[in-house]
Amino acid sequence: MKPTEGNKRIDILDYLRGFALLGIILVNILPLLAVRMPEPGSADAIYQRFLFLFVEGRFYTLFSFLFGVGFYLLISRANSKGKNGYVLFLRRIAALFILGWFHVKFHPGEALTVYAVTGLLLLPFYKVKKEINLGIALIILIALSFMAFKLFMVVPLMLLGITAGQYRLFEDLAEKLKKVSIFTALLLIVSIAGLIYQYQHVPAYPFGFYSGVDEATYQFLSIGIMIGPLVSALYVGVLILLLQLPFVQKLLSPLKSYGRMALTNYIFQTVFIYLAGFLFNLFESLAYLQSLILCLTIYVIQLIFSVIWLRYFQYGPLEWIWRIVTYLEVPSMRRRVKEGPAS
Repeated sequence: MKPTEGNKRIDILDYLRGFALLGIILVNILPLLAVRMPEPGSADAIYQRFLFLFVEGRFYTLFSFLFGVGFYLLISRANSKGKNGYVLFLRRIAALFILGWFHVKFHPGEALTVYAVTGLLLLPFYKVKKEINLGIALIILIALSFMAFKLFMVVPLMLLGITAGQYRLFEDLAEKLKKVSIFTALLLIVSIAGLIYQYQHVPAYPFGFYSGVDEATYQFLSIGIMIGPLVSALYVGVLILLLQLPFVQKLLSPLKSYGRMALTNYIFQTVFIYLAGFLFNLFESLAYLQSLILCLTIYVIQLIFSVIWLRYFQYGPLEWIWRIVTYLEVPSMRRRVKEGPAS
């Protein structure tokens, strides 16, 4: 998959951002609407197990990693054009922090402020050799994973993203498919083993994840955090391989638009969740499977909106504002229409 012309976007990164957003909302909706604890043996209880086996701790890791990749690409591309990539990046994360500061008032535990602070801390690593960055990131990630320090894992995950940019991991993927296939096969084996191990520690009864848990539940959740990066990497490998098929690319093309507007869609996920909560009085009354239905509804709205919006505009609404603050110039919002050959 080649970068698109003009803005040199790497398409696979947009697909991955969109994919990450699909998973993030499934977990974020639980505390925002104070979703009810499932009844033992119910379909809601089964869905809760599914969430904490295959979603929780899987998608925020991917989102954090992708932010690191974007970190590297912004600076390197700006520098290649004769601009000061460091200054642009500092303005970019300052804007992100301000947006996150407002967002966190409505969504406690949101990621944008954390990304901004972590990005500032990791700025010196942009010039560190990729081999050193890889070693540091893996050592810290493994240590924090075993200690189940979820919040602090953002640091090594973003550093891994920077390292992926240094290695040009997502460029010329067609030439790397054999390596990707082998790596994905290995991850499949390790991830299955990890998920089986986590499943063996599934609590006997449903749990209120955000209202305190017992020791058995804490162990189950900790194992999920520990294996999260492995499962996330497996998802990435599988998606990359599937997207080599033209049929899958076409089928998932709305996901690419969704990912191109990742900032806008991430913020508006919260807006839609609260809007539904207030309009339909869903706070503390919504069941787990009902939260899934609401998420699917938000998917449909946002995916359709993203596709239609990017048909006429170059950037998402918040991405456009973010770009203005970053470059201190107002880019054209309307998509340029290429003239066809004269008849």
